[in-house]
Amino acid sequence: MDAYQSEDGLGALGDRTRRAIVLLLAERPHAVGELAAGLPVTRPAVSQHLKVLKDAGLVDEEPIGTRRVYRLNAAGLLALRDQLDTFWDRALSSFQDLTDPAEDKP
Repeated sequence: MDAYQSEDGLGALGDRTRRAIVLLLAERPHAVGELAAGLPVTRPAVSQHLKVLKDAGLVDEEPIGTRRVYRLNAAGLLALRDQLDTFWDRALSSFQDLTDPAEDKP
């Protein structure tokens, strides 16, 4: 496995360029060339980042003529949101356990 690829949404969003791509795709679907025009990286680099995002389930592609148009994958984003909610709930629960006195302690 490539050291720069990630299988999960959180890992995929660990890169600044991939976060920028996701923000652009949140506005509307884009082709690779359109994305590259708005980013300080090459078209091949954008394609590699899109592959990571696609492998993580955050992006879908659709061939339209000779272009591939990319859009956010709603199901993948919901799964990521669920991961973040679970992480946040556990963190808050752990914090509460540390700050609240236990009822069963003398």
